[in-house]
Amino acid sequence: INNMGDVTVQMRAFSELNVRSCQLSVLSLKLNPSECFIIFISFKEPIILNFFDQTETGTIIIYLNTCIYFAISKSLGFRSDQWVYANISDPEFGTLTRGYVYCLYWSTLTLTTIGEMPAPVRDEEYLFVVFDFLVGVLIFATIVGNIGAMISNMNATRAEFQAHIDAIKHYMQFRKVSKELEARVIKWFDYLWTNKKAIDEQDVLKNLPNKLRAEIAINVHLDTLKKVRIFQDCEAGLLVELVLKLRPQVFSPGDYICRKGHIGKEMYIIKEGRLAVVADDGVTQFAHLTAGSCFGEISILNIKGSKMGNRRTANIRSIGYSDLFCLSKDDLMEAVMEYPDAKKALEERGRQILLKEGLLEEMDAGGIGEERVEEKVERLEASLEILQTRFARLLAEYTATQQRLKQRLTALECRTRHSGSGFFSDGNETLASKTEPYTAQWS
Repeated sequence: INNMGDVTVQMRAFSELNVRSCQLSVLSLKLNPSECFIIFISFKEPIILNFFDQTETGTIIIYLNTCIYFAISKSLGFRSDQWVYANISDPEFGTLTRGYVYCLYWSTLTLTTIGEMPAPVRDEEYLFVVFDFLVGVLIFATIVGNIGAMISNMNATRAEFQAHIDAIKHYMQFRKVSKELEARVIKWFDYLWTNKKAIDEQDVLKNLPNKLRAEIAINVHLDTLKKVRIFQDCEAGLLVELVLKLRPQVFSPGDYICRKGHIGKEMYIIKEGRLAVVADDGVTQFAHLTAGSCFGEISILNIKGSKMGNRRTANIRSIGYSDLFCLSKDDLMEAVMEYPDAKKALEERGRQILLKEGLLEEMDAGGIGEERVEEKVERLEASLEILQTRFARLLAEYTATQQRLKQRLTALECRTRHSGSGFFSDGNETLASKTEPYTAQWS
């Protein structure tokens, strides 16, 4: 019985293992114990493979430098000075093992820039030691730095996750939460970490552009969403909008996903695990829901005439650990606002499902039920928006007309002033004075 509550007998896996056991044995004989250990560890933690790769590179460089040091010592003459290897004719230094170990020791101390070896004497020896120090500083510093970074990254994720667990433990102890509930919480976190579900998808994908994020969501969730009855044959654009709004949730064994009579605000799609439709006692099971099943889609549509309204019709409980996708009512309504035809199609499809299951009330003789308050408000808002648009257009036309009249009156006044003094000499009222009230009126 696994964490999902399933009893699995993997006979096919056993048979394949028996068939390949001979090949596996032959392959194992060709590998030394260190390679077998590396392969075994790499299957569990791929980052370990990179660690061993970096370590292997450093080991090869040390080995090659060991051989070069021995060759230089032989070329210059064993025990010709204090820097080269001792005379191989000496029984103490004449064995191959002693020579290899000493040269390896010298190469390791030099490349790691520890030093503390006999100082060089000749120019050739100085040049070789300088070259080794440069290799040690430039190459080995990089390798050691990469290894340290990998180890830090391995521990960083675990440390961050452990910090969350410790914070919740302290909170539960401070609030005196029961030991049973505390154990359930710890097991839930352990399940997340063991099954690598502790990653926040939204946090990981937040830096991606919307197009790439949509493509990833479509690739991962679109086939799952198409299994929902009410979303079959929907517009592709609407499905893409809904896919981006799916949220993963994990439920522990015994958790209630929904209870009968509660108001439905989400619909669920089962990714992994098993759920049970249970009676009010929580023990009697009527049916089981497995991966690919969905429920709660009718209650978030607010279908007019439904006998249950938007309330749940059954108790659904998780048998083991279950991974579900959740789509909230608010997200669905936000998505279908841009697709009014799809909204009508969804409601009609849900109405047909309720009618088939006998959960739809009969309509009146006209076939039209009582209009919902939400529909009235929406219609009033639409009418108000139209009136506001018309008023804004009329106001703009009035302002433009007023501006044109002011310009014409100003031009006429200027022309009158420059036409001569005859208009002003007899003391009569000039045209400019006549136009002043009109100018003041329009200003």
